[in-house]
Amino acid sequence: MSFWSVLGAVACGLAAYLALGWLLSVRLRDVSIVDGMWGPGFALVAVAGALLGSGDAARKTVVVVLVSIWGLRLATHMLARNRGQAEDYRYRAMRDRQGPRFVWLSAFTVFGLQGILLLWIALPLVAATSLPGSPPLGLFDLAGSGLFLLGFLCEAIGDAQLTRFRANPANRGKVCDVGLWRWSRHPNYFGDATLWWGFFLLACAVPGGWRTIGSPIVMTVLLLKVSGVALLERGAEAEALPQLVALLERGLISTKPGYADYIARTSAFVPWFPRSARSGQRRPD
Repeated sequence: MSFWSVLGAVACGLAAYLALGWLLSVRLRDVSIVDGMWGPGFALVAVAGALLGSGDAARKTVVVVLVSIWGLRLATHMLARNRGQAEDYRYRAMRDRQGPRFVWLSAFTVFGLQGILLLWIALPLVAATSLPGSPPLGLFDLAGSGLFLLGFLCEAIGDAQLTRFRANPANRGKVCDVGLWRWSRHPNYFGDATLWWGFFLLACAVPGGWRTIGSPIVMTVLLLKVSGVALLERGAEAEALPQLVALLERGLISTKPGYADYIARTSAFVPWFPRSARSGQRRPD
């Protein structure tokens, strides 16, 4: 199948996948499950591309293995983190604001939006597995796999360190500044962005794959400016409040003593030497 045929089939598959998720969220009255569907959704795209696309068989295998490892780890982490928790504060705020309409609106504003983003960000995966004229594995594949490994380790280790830190009652209310978190305020998000640039390099191994550069750019912008760093530092750690605006206004600075100092000395995104260790140098935030 051609790239566009595979992309169309993938879009239909994602629509069905997210529709099932929405139906489950209605039954559970909790749309937070959409977060756990993010990683496996990309794994489904990679598998579909490998089955339907006409790309190099070895590259298909690499893409499927790497995406599946990342997606399943992320889903496991999200499900473990959210187990026994109330609906995420972002969705609670939307539910409170929209009332009974939220049940239907969430199909579009939550699951539909996630489907659009997922399809756009997954373009390098579709390109790497389905664009015609795909050459054998080469330097781009090696570089892409290496960049993926770097990002995957940063994300997985960062998540594990934060989970372990939070599990210790003695750390309640404290700022996690150990391990990778000493070098970056968000090493897990840095890792996530990095591995998607790795997938982009895998796409660059095939003719025309470079045109999917919008995928890692959008992912990086989302993590830096929308759903990751910016959102967390304005309010993701605050407890339940009636409106999202109030959550964002309180933020980590007001809920965690020492966070303002942590911001002053620690790079926001790219791991770098703490300011106290390299006085006077600008950090690559």
